[in-house]
Amino acid sequence: MTDTDWNDYSLETQAIRAGHRRTHEDEHSIPIFATSSYVFKSAEEASLRFTGKIAGNIYSRFTNPTVDAFQQRLALMEKGERCLAFASGMAAIMAVGMGLLKAGDHVVCSRGVFGNTVMLFTNYFSKFGVETDFVDLIDTAAWEAAIKPNTRFLFLETPSNPLVEIADIQALADIAHAHDCLLIVDNCFCTPALQKPLELGADIVVHSATKYIDGQGRCVGGAVVASEEIIEKFIFPYLRTGGATMSPFNAWVFLSGLETLAIRMKAHCDSASELAQWLEQQPSVAKVHYAGLPSHAQHELAKRQQSHFGGIVSFELTGGKEAAWRLIDATQMISITANLGDVKTTITHPATTTHGRLTPELRAKAGIKDGLVRISVGLENLDDIKNDLLCGL
Repeated sequence: MTDTDWNDYSLETQAIRAGHRRTHEDEHSIPIFATSSYVFKSAEEASLRFTGKIAGNIYSRFTNPTVDAFQQRLALMEKGERCLAFASGMAAIMAVGMGLLKAGDHVVCSRGVFGNTVMLFTNYFSKFGVETDFVDLIDTAAWEAAIKPNTRFLFLETPSNPLVEIADIQALADIAHAHDCLLIVDNCFCTPALQKPLELGADIVVHSATKYIDGQGRCVGGAVVASEEIIEKFIFPYLRTGGATMSPFNAWVFLSGLETLAIRMKAHCDSASELAQWLEQQPSVAKVHYAGLPSHAQHELAKRQQSHFGGIVSFELTGGKEAAWRLIDATQMISITANLGDVKTTITHPATTTHGRLTPELRAKAGIKDGLVRISVGLENLDDIKNDLLCGL
């Protein structure tokens, strides 16, 4: 089993089989290696492992068989050379920044990213002399205009959070590479089941495994997928030293999540598409944001770039914040939580939760209005989801 070339298999099979190296116990399910350290056969072997002259486990801060199985599996699914797992999605983004950036560098980032990502660039990387400019996700001319001689990378989420705007990954990769920059894509909303940014020209993919990769809201984790050179030279040294480590138990949970990812994503997408069409017909809904709708500005791009349109639907209510809160509070079944990617449908008010720490000016620039509601469409019966929303609509 260890000699199988999983590149020859489809994503669905990779998600179930890849990365597992059976032990002498011949287990069928991947075990959890709950150990902090490892025993060496000799002082010489310990020295050779620590210096990297021979491969092998050293310390679970940066080498663990269960975590490694998750890393191998996700790298294959993303069509990347190597993956590193982290304690959270934000820890993964932090690792990319700490590994690639230095004082005096510049970053171009889309406005439509998770609020904490904005805070990381503006409040923390800025302390160390890194400047960040924010641009509209879909305005490729603005991206190119914002690049400076000291720009290190371009960072974006597509689809965006929470307006599900779609960036042209190939176009932005061409722009980045023409200016000797890297393109980093947060693929959290699509996962490799729907979109593979590396095949479209991106250099690095980041994930919050907490979302669809887990799929059941059980654990927090993150990942970075890139070339062997980028991981080994820039990201792994930070993980080894900084210690933002994914636990073996969480890796084991995420491995199970990957096994059902493809079939879950199809079900999420099918329900989200129907729900978006239904929401467009509701009189109190001013606008629906979902790339699967022909009314969406990047509908054709999404059709080319993704295999389906995702499980996130956002919509604006005519009554502003009061109407949004009234709708959310009226639901009986849907979970009021800012998490997403769960089998349980969740609902949130971005302006006062996920993006609540942004200034009103930044929220306005990002298009996040007070009447905006975001739904992560779960796997319950769709009629039950609609009826629950009708309580507040």
